[in-house]
Amino acid sequence: MKQFFQFNLKTLSILLFIIMSTKTVKATKSNFITLKTSKGSIIIKTLPKIAPNHVKRIKELVSSGFYNGIIFHRVIEGFMAQTGDPLGNGTGGSGKNLKAEFSDYEYIYGTVGMARSMNPDSGDSQFFICFDGCSHLTGQYTAWGQVETGMDVVEKIEIGEPPLNPDKIVEAFIGKKKVK
Repeated sequence: MKQFFQFNLKTLSILLFIIMSTKTVKATKSNFITLKTSKGSIIIKTLPKIAPNHVKRIKELVSSGFYNGIIFHRVIEGFMAQTGDPLGNGTGGSGKNLKAEFSDYEYIYGTVGMARSMNPDSGDSQFFICFDGCSHLTGQYTAWGQVETGMDVVEKIEIGEPPLNPDKIVEAFIGKKKVK
C-alpha cells in the first residue's frame, strides 16, 4: 500500500508539472497582446500567418517589457495612434529593423500596422492603430494585428504630434489576461 501511494504521489507530481508547463506554453503562444494604457485596455489579435516575423518580434519586445511606459507620441484624429518609440519623438526604436511583410490585408478600423520610414524594410518597434482613414496603407505597410476589443480606449487617446499630455502603455503582455 505504501509503495502504491508513493507511486501515485510521484505520478501526480509529474502530471501537475506537465499541466503547469502546458499552461505556460499556451500563454506564451497566445495570438493576443494586451496593452494596458493610461486610458484602459486594448486587446490585439496578432496576424502570424500574414506577418510572422513582425508578430514574433513584437511578442519578443512585449515579453521583454520594452513597451511598458512608452507614450503614444503621434495621434492624428480620424487617422491613427502611433506608439513604440522609447524616445517619444518618432525617431527611436529597439535597434532591429525588419524586412517588410506587405500583404493585401485591408487596413480598416482597428488594424495595427508597423510604422516605418521611406525604406520599406525599416520597421522596428513603432506601430500604429488605425481609425477610419487608413485604407490607402493596404499593401504599403506591414499589417500585423487587429484590435479585438478596446477601440473605445484608442479613441480616447490624447491627440497631437506629440500630444501635450500623452497617454502611455502602462504595461503590455502576451495574452488576454496576465498569467502570473
